[in-house]
Formats: sequence, C-alpha cells, structure tokens
Amino acid sequence: MTTCEMKGFLSFLIMWFVKKKPMSGTEIALEIEKRKGTKPSPGTIYPALKDLKDKELLSIDKEKRYSLTKKGEKELETHLNMFFKTFCDVDEMKSCCGGHK
Repeated sequence: MTTCEMKGFLSFLIMWFVKKKPMSGTEIALEIEKRKGTKPSPGTIYPALKDLKDKELLSIDKEKRYSLTKKGEKELETHLNMFFKTFCDVDEMKSCCGGHK
C-alpha cells in the first residue's frame, strides 16, 4: 500500500489541484466546491492537508500555499495510473448514464 490513503478521493483531489499551482486551504476548498456543489469545512480540509504534509507529500510556503514535493509528484502519478486503470471505460460509463457530468 502506498503512503497516501485515498479516503473519499480527498487526498487525491488535493494533490491534483496543487500539482497545477500552489494553493491555500481556502482555494482548495473553493475548487472542491466548484466540482461538488458544496464547500468542505476547514475541519475536513486542514486535517487532510496536515496528513499529506506529515507524509512529506506536500510542502507549504510562507504565504501558506501548498504544493507537491517530489515524493508527492511520484505518489500522485501512482494514484493517477491506478485511477485510469480502474476507470479506463469512463467514456462508456458516461454514455450509459445519459452523459451525466
């Protein structure tokens, strides 16, 4: 098992967001809200961020923005490969369900 537990994909999403650009906890919560329709509470986001930082998958700068470490990049790549392998037929799934987003 890898070091990043994928509880509800929250860790996966956080790592995906900060791979694109460094983000604060608030920015991450807003990004999740855009996708999910509800904004997660600080009690959800910050423990996950702390866990990822403790595992040395994320670093934090003086502006309190999180970014991936080299170890985090490798971990994300592993989980992306697992995700794509698991959901290789996502286009078929979407068409089956009427194209729901």
